[in-house]
Amino acid sequence: MSNLRSNLQSSALSQIEQLLAARIAARRTEMERDLEQFVAIPTGTGHESGLAELRAIMRARLAALGAEIDEIAGDPRPSWIVQPGQRADATPPVSLRAVAPGGRGRPVLLTGHLDTVHDPFGSFQTLARESGDRAIGPGAIDMKGGLIAMLFALEALAAEKVPVSWTVFLNSDEETGSLHSQRAIRAEARACAAAGGIGLAMEPALPDGSLVLERLGSCTFRIECQGRAVHAGRDFANGVSAVNALAAKILDAARLVDLEKGTVVNIGPLEGGKATNIVADRALGWGNARFRDAAREEELKRGLFALATAADAPLPRTRIEYESNRPAKPEIPAVRALAEEVRAIGLALGQAVGFGKSGGVSDGNLMQAEGLPTIDTMGPIGGNLHRTDEYIELDSLVPRAATLAILLSRQVRVP
Repeated sequence: MSNLRSNLQSSALSQIEQLLAARIAARRTEMERDLEQFVAIPTGTGHESGLAELRAIMRARLAALGAEIDEIAGDPRPSWIVQPGQRADATPPVSLRAVAPGGRGRPVLLTGHLDTVHDPFGSFQTLARESGDRAIGPGAIDMKGGLIAMLFALEALAAEKVPVSWTVFLNSDEETGSLHSQRAIRAEARACAAAGGIGLAMEPALPDGSLVLERLGSCTFRIECQGRAVHAGRDFANGVSAVNALAAKILDAARLVDLEKGTVVNIGPLEGGKATNIVADRALGWGNARFRDAAREEELKRGLFALATAADAPLPRTRIEYESNRPAKPEIPAVRALAEEVRAIGLALGQAVGFGKSGGVSDGNLMQAEGLPTIDTMGPIGGNLHRTDEYIELDSLVPRAATLAILLSRQVRVP
């Protein structure tokens, strides 16, 4: 992506839109500096000191725009979801909510997450320019680059006195399913939808810059098998192995996979047994499944619960736990229309914007499930998410922030 100013097609943009784009382009060095700062703050799941530090920065930047700020306590998550190696006693993280002052036109709910999947004490800690305009760093694209694009877009709008009616909602548990913040996100989306608004989430664009218009849904489940413990050498014949039972149930669950229908079932991690010379009396397997729509989720759910046995059945017994945390996000006409507007703005800025699908999920699934038309890939371009070579294309920061600012400015004129 070349210099944004030279790419501007002025005939397609109003004077204020050109000013917004130029203002953001002039701050590219600041954007990269702030991204470096954000990436250097470790915000891996549950690392509250880092999350609190980044939350405070976001709070200060949004408050400087005159936003009314409050924090929303997180809800507890089901205890069975806690997997081996995870803390069961962690305090649910708070979410940050900021509401613009004196906004007009169609309301917009902007969402983002502060957490990453990266080890806060690992070796992958800072942003480093890899080659040309590509830089690698923990959370650089998922989604600290998106947070930067959002902040600079909102600051440009404030500087040009464009009175957009925006609400920003930032959570700290998106990477673990937004189970603590789901209720609050849904409430915000429901209120925005009732007011005729739209939703924009700052997840990264696809590696070619495309927007995701359709996502699969997601659920979490656990298979628990109960057996009878005995000494493996002295009394093996009287034992009932929960581990063997779990292995059989995992194979049964794998038969629910139907790639043509968009149904995916993945199981792991596993837990079972205390020692190799004891027949295991309990074994657990945690899984995640993806589905294309509500009908296929119901089919999947029936299949999983069919693995369970009666509570008083002979050993081994099986119990299923299930949590549907992100409904499928189909392409709908309102989303397509919004995406076409984003594409037109990108074209005016000299950027090609395509459309795509994803098996991944985001908080955009929750937003659209509440009736809010949502584009959830408004962030910059990058790739290798959740890996130690996660990267961001630095020259996508300015055009994506400018696209967002222009799209938001146009909402002022929507009744």
